[in-house]
Amino acid sequence: MKGVIFEIRRFTVHDGPGIRTTVFMKGCPLSCWWCHNPEGQFPQPEPWTRTEKLDGKVFEKQMIIGQEWTASDLMTEILKDRVFFDESGGGVTFSGGEPLMQPAFLMEILSLCHKHGIHTAVDTSGFSPTEDLMKIAAITDLFLYDLKLLDDKLHVKYTGVSNRLILENLHLLLDLGKPVWLRHPVIPGINDTFGEKEKLKELLKQFSGKISVINLLPYHSIARNKYRKAGRTNYLESLKDLPASDLQPMADELEETGVKVIIGG
Repeated sequence: MKGVIFEIRRFTVHDGPGIRTTVFMKGCPLSCWWCHNPEGQFPQPEPWTRTEKLDGKVFEKQMIIGQEWTASDLMTEILKDRVFFDESGGGVTFSGGEPLMQPAFLMEILSLCHKHGIHTAVDTSGFSPTEDLMKIAAITDLFLYDLKLLDDKLHVKYTGVSNRLILENLHLLLDLGKPVWLRHPVIPGINDTFGEKEKLKELLKQFSGKISVINLLPYHSIARNKYRKAGRTNYLESLKDLPASDLQPMADELEETGVKVIIGG
């Protein structure tokens, strides 16, 4: 069994507890307007242009994004960072793309991590067959659950899919007592409206005590050049970055639900 991975990022501190290694898996069923990893959307390896600097000079490098890995080879790579996991209470996070687009491979590598006693987190949109998610949940320590929009029509418009399955799967994970950290990107003019904020507040009230934390992620335009070089449409080309400080009133309001709110992360 092989999986397709487009990046392995070491010493991350925003993808779960402690110092972590984040594995970015290729393929995603969503097409979010604000996606900052467009190179992870297609499931197969693909040509890509990357800008690099050397001795003060800027040049473009042609490369292939996405490589096939066996679970055993990936485990060997992950174990190189074990000392940092053990010292910090960290582990490995599987992100993307959408890691549940490769359920069999994800299951295999999670099983190996479990065998070695390494803490695991899965960063997911929740848009996955429930059967696959439940199998993954059995051997996953933490879910980082991306909740983008609560209004279904808006969710379809801005991500390409309905949020019904996403919300159903979230309910199931919480009913199982699985640790879940919500991650909510805040996109000016799209999901920062009064209606969306009220729906998010109601959801947090409903699951207060089951959801330990929600991260509010301010929009940033870091992927702008990726879209340009890939020749893909960036619907938010002109949208400016959202200062983290602008989210403090929203954070204060959401904390009234009893859920811990973190800006960024």
